[in-house]
Amino acid sequence: MSHPVANREPAPAPQVGARFGGQALANFVAVYGLLVVFLLIMVIFGLLRPASFFSATNINTILVSQSVTAILALGEMIPLATKQFDLSIGYLLGMAQVLVVGLQVLQGLSWPEATAIILVLSLLAGFLNGALVTWFGIDSFIATMGTGTLFYGVTNWYSNGEQIGGMNLPTSFTNLTQIVYGIPLPALYVAVIAIILWIVTERLPIGRNLYVIGANVRAAELTGINVKRHVMGAFVASGLLSGFAGIVLGSVLQTGTPSVGPEYLLPAFAATLLGATSIKPGRVNVVGTLLSVLVLAFSFSGVQQLGAPFYVQYFFNGGILIVAVGLSVYATQRRRRAAAQPRTA
Repeated sequence: MSHPVANREPAPAPQVGARFGGQALANFVAVYGLLVVFLLIMVIFGLLRPASFFSATNINTILVSQSVTAILALGEMIPLATKQFDLSIGYLLGMAQVLVVGLQVLQGLSWPEATAIILVLSLLAGFLNGALVTWFGIDSFIATMGTGTLFYGVTNWYSNGEQIGGMNLPTSFTNLTQIVYGIPLPALYVAVIAIILWIVTERLPIGRNLYVIGANVRAAELTGINVKRHVMGAFVASGLLSGFAGIVLGSVLQTGTPSVGPEYLLPAFAATLLGATSIKPGRVNVVGTLLSVLVLAFSFSGVQQLGAPFYVQYFFNGGILIVAVGLSVYATQRRRRAAAQPRTA
């Protein structure tokens, strides 16, 4: 007579390998998903339009035009690291772009003098945003929307709402955004800014402090971080980069156009938030932001070459922003759940 225990079938072994394999795949997609999307975009549109999509003219045009968006997105990334919004970046860019042309054409200043004035004004604009948020306790969304509207008013007052022609701009200024030895100079500016920001945010204590503030303000205060000083510095840096982006745009367009600034606000926000879903999921980061700019730029360029009308860009940017916000929230929640789970051997 057999023992009843002996007749029992052994329990199926837990699918440990499958579970960890699925987790590894999920982690890979979370970290490198945006890079995979970018490579797919390049392959698909490269196959559909090989002659035009990979042409030097198309690539250089994209790099020059999107460098302004990239600089603006990197500037927006800094206050967003502390969970503060800066909605004035597009308006500040527009003001800087009009002033850098107007101060040369109308006031007869040299481009280094005009640039110096604009950079000082940009620092003051960032300081104003930081003061409203840190000293007066105004919500960053409201404060920067208000200051942005003021900057837009200054732009239209200075230009009288009309375009300022740049026929008399010196070549030394317009050459700031030319292509040298096959490399667009604006792309070099983006690379330098990105390297500096990457070092600050990933290797220096001040950058880690920004992320700590964004994760938990109270915890940051308990660890001795001066929250107000860091938030103020984030807005000042954002203002400086926005002003510099306006100077670059002025050299590219070679005219002062008062209405151009706000058009850059949405793409910069979309790129920054979409970048928070990759490389460092759940928080804004330099590499993710640059990848997002490239994804948006090359995908829209490919769609245009397939015959899409110009207004598709607005649907494109709006849809990407909604998707980016949703993915950013999901990535943040996923990261928090992963951090809350106890580590097992």
